[in-house]
Amino acid sequence: MEIIGCFNMLNIRNNTDILYIKFHAIRGLQYMEKIKLSRPRVRRPRLAFVLMLLVIMGSLMIASMPVSRNIQNIEVLSKTGSRGSEVRQIQTKLKNWGYYKGNVDGIFGSKTREAVLWFQRKNGLTPDGIAGPATLAAMGIFTKSSSPSSTGGQSNINLLARLISAESRGEPYTGQVAVGAVVLNRMEHPSFPDTMAGVIYQQDAFTCLQDGEFNKPVAESAYRAARDAMNGWDPSGGAIYYYNPRTATNAWIRKRPVVTTIGTHLFCM
Repeated sequence: MEIIGCFNMLNIRNNTDILYIKFHAIRGLQYMEKIKLSRPRVRRPRLAFVLMLLVIMGSLMIASMPVSRNIQNIEVLSKTGSRGSEVRQIQTKLKNWGYYKGNVDGIFGSKTREAVLWFQRKNGLTPDGIAGPATLAAMGIFTKSSSPSSTGGQSNINLLARLISAESRGEPYTGQVAVGAVVLNRMEHPSFPDTMAGVIYQQDAFTCLQDGEFNKPVAESAYRAARDAMNGWDPSGGAIYYYNPRTATNAWIRKRPVVTTIGTHLFCM
């Protein structure tokens, strides 16, 4: 009965722990019998046994507690002299976007650094020539500590909202969602990068990254529009382009087949 009471008092329900304690309890009983603890030398042998059992269970509980480790996550940055698959990913992305002209060899040399600097300056990032977390995220390259499964969902919403706010400021709400849908449609199209950061930061894809609008405060409605677009609402009708006919200067875009018109934007294929 004392053993059961101890289990209940310490809230021990794990079968492995109970078996462990029972084993040592039996060993304790055998030891007590061996050294004759039930004789007058110990006035209350049952109490002594319960106390010994409590010590064993206390030790078990302490051993099973998680140990606090004061170890900080160390960000691994790709910079001059770095080698490996991450550098190869950086070179591939920058080459596809027209920033990098060298070989994709996985070696972070001077040409790679210049390409990273160019990309950073063009996209409002700190131009230090180092592919840190912010630069990697902008390229759509995620480390284990910043993978899409852990932070990509919210970071994608924030990134898409920033683009929607910059590209469709003053547009009706449906038009804002449609701009977000165009980004998502491009991610599914073979002619465009397959990540949100890749689509948004693709060279010369969106004028807001060149005229400074991208860095302005994000409108609250843009966050809602980003969520609606990512939840499947596509007012653009599957469009992969859009433009304002009053301000567009590219003759090529005017020849694209128009799917729908929302606000001042024509959405086309």
